[in-house]
Amino acid sequence: MANRRSQGTPSALKRPRRKGLFITFEGIEGSGKSTQAQAIAHYLRDQGFEVVETREPGGTPVAERIREVFLRPTRKRRSTDPLVPECEAALILAARSQHVANLILPALEHGAVVICDRFSDSTLAYQGYGRGLPLPELRSLTRWAAKGLTPNATFLFDLPVSQGLRRRLNGTDVNRLDHETAAFHQRVRKGFLTLAQQAPRRIHTINAGRSAQAIARHLRTLIAPLLEQGLKKRLLTITRS
Repeated sequence: MANRRSQGTPSALKRPRRKGLFITFEGIEGSGKSTQAQAIAHYLRDQGFEVVETREPGGTPVAERIREVFLRPTRKRRSTDPLVPECEAALILAARSQHVANLILPALEHGAVVICDRFSDSTLAYQGYGRGLPLPELRSLTRWAAKGLTPNATFLFDLPVSQGLRRRLNGTDVNRLDHETAAFHQRVRKGFLTLAQQAPRRIHTINAGRSAQAIARHLRTLIAPLLEQGLKKRLLTITRS
C-alpha cells in the first residue's frame, strides 16, 4: 500500500529526459528580466544554437488565454470578484501544465535551448511568499504541473521594489500585479532571495540596477559553461549511439 501511494504523489515524479538546455529568468516586476531574456536568446542564435523563447503564464494558445485572465487589471471589479490566492495558483498551474507538455518538453527533447520568462520559482515567490499559501503543498503541486521539470539554470534579477515598480507603472503594459501593495512586492522579493539561497548552484542572482550592457556581458559569462556542458553531453550521447 505504501509503495502504491508513493507512486501516485506529485513528489514521486521523475525528472523528464531532455537533450536541450532549459534556462529561466526570474525577478520582481520591473526588474528587466524580459529584456535580457530576449537579448540572450538573440545572442545564442547568433552563436548557432536553436533557441525557443517563451514565457509564463503563457507560451501556448490555451496558456495565453489563462494569462489574460490572470493578469487583466481588475481594480474596478476588486470589491465584487477578486482572484483569491488559491485561484491564482490554480490558474498558474493549469497554464504551466499545458506549457510544459506542449511546448517546453518537446523543444528540449529536440535539443533546443529554451529561454523562459518566469517558471516555478515565480509561483513560490508570488503565491507562496507573497500571498501566504503553504509552501510544501505549493512545491508539490508545482512539481506535478511541471512534470518534474527543473531548469538547468535560473537567472534572478534583483533590485529594490520601489525602483522596479517605478519602471512598471511608468510603462504602458500595466497589469493586475503592478497595482499590488509595496508590502506584497517586498514579500515576493524576499521570497526570491530565499529561494536563491536554497538553490545556489542553480539560481544566479543578478544585480539588476546596473546598465543593460553590463548585465548582458555578465549573463554571457554565466551561460558559457552551461552551453559547453550541454554540448559535451550531446556529443557523448551521439558517440554512445
